[in-house]
This record gives sequence, structure tokens and C-alpha cells, in this order.
Amino acid sequence: MIKHLVLFKFKSEVRQEAGQEQLLSLKKELEMLKVHIPELKHIEAGINANPKEEYDLALLTEFADWQALQVYVVHPDHQKVAQKIRAILEERACVDYEF
Repeated sequence: MIKHLVLFKFKSEVRQEAGQEQLLSLKKELEMLKVHIPELKHIEAGINANPKEEYDLALLTEFADWQALQVYVVHPDHQKVAQKIRAILEERACVDYEF
């Protein structure tokens, strides 16, 4: 099994309170990927509640193997959400590991 953990830090205008709606929308879109991508075994997205931390959104996904993760990465529904994220992204950190 593979865990894919991604942290997102967004541009300052998104990080302000007015951007919270946008973060909630992205969170919901990410979580809905489970409906459209059968290779995605588990998905969890969370908006950072700790103002002392730098990252705004965490994404945790699980896959049966590396091939399933690659199917997810190129899937059109994932790409749609990824495009929205890239438009407001300042920084991204990712760790993939076997468990």
C-alpha cells in the first residue's frame, strides 16, 4: 500500500479569511475524487486550523500500489482539481511511502 501525503501553501490572498470559501471548495472537490477514481482507496483533506503553521491544506490518499497512484495522478478529474490548485499555489510538499 502507498500513502501519498501532500501539503499546500497558498498565495496570501487565499490565506486570508475571504479565501476560506475557496479552501472549503477545494477540500470538497478533492474528497469527491474518491467517487470518480476507483484506484483511490482512501482520501482525506483538511484545512489547517493552526495559525502558527505555514501550510494551508493537507491531503492524505492511499493506493494499493505505485501503479494505482500513477493512474490517479493523470486521471482527468484529478487534473482538473490540480489545475485549480496550481493557480493559487505558493508552495507544495509531498511524501509518498509504503506501509
